[in-house]
Amino acid sequence: MCTNYAPVQRRLLREIFGVEPPPDLFRAETYPDYAAPIVRQTTDGARESVLATFGMVPRKRTPPGARRYDTTNARSETVGERPTFARYWRQGQLCLVPLTAFYEFAYPESATPVTPGKPVRWRVWLRDAEAFAVAGLWRDWPDLPDAPGQPSFTMLTVNADGHGVLDRFHRPGDEKRGIVIVARDQWDDWLSCRNPEIARTFLRLYPSDQMAAEPAPKVQGAPIPLSD
Repeated sequence: MCTNYAPVQRRLLREIFGVEPPPDLFRAETYPDYAAPIVRQTTDGARESVLATFGMVPRKRTPPGARRYDTTNARSETVGERPTFARYWRQGQLCLVPLTAFYEFAYPESATPVTPGKPVRWRVWLRDAEAFAVAGLWRDWPDLPDAPGQPSFTMLTVNADGHGVLDRFHRPGDEKRGIVIVARDQWDDWLSCRNPEIARTFLRLYPSDQMAAEPAPKVQGAPIPLSD
């Protein structure tokens, strides 16, 4: 799963994704409830980029007293069944989440579910790509007095047991999960897909030999700059 990533710079949205960046600025790292660019398809089949909130149900949209739960990731096995995601999956509201890297936590080899040890944040990226795209779902929201009607999105994940890079992450005893990276030559195929069964054929892990990872501890208290 992924709850922290580096969105692409505005230049890369133009040069690699072929879209005009959203007018509003966004942070150089994205966390749940942060706004970041996504790429989706317009009604005439073109690509467009809009700012959207990371997490299908943003904090401001959670009803008072309701239990808060993480919606930054959607499991591919149940995305068509969960009320939070199912409607938008059936409607083919697919998007691409542009990024240059994402972050996961690795635990010491001696860690166990009882004594997990102190995790270390790692950075993961593609070896031969300046930027890449993750398969996502998006939805719209109506305007509210304290919450503008900004779209929101989630990243799709699959099981990552045995993956050469992704199986080192997550808490000991937890299932290994990985986000779905869409190959560049399939971006438009993904965006235009409206058949959930065909969309499932995209939901697979990226080859581990084309990925790289290294420790990237976060500096506590360091501000997150705006992306340029």
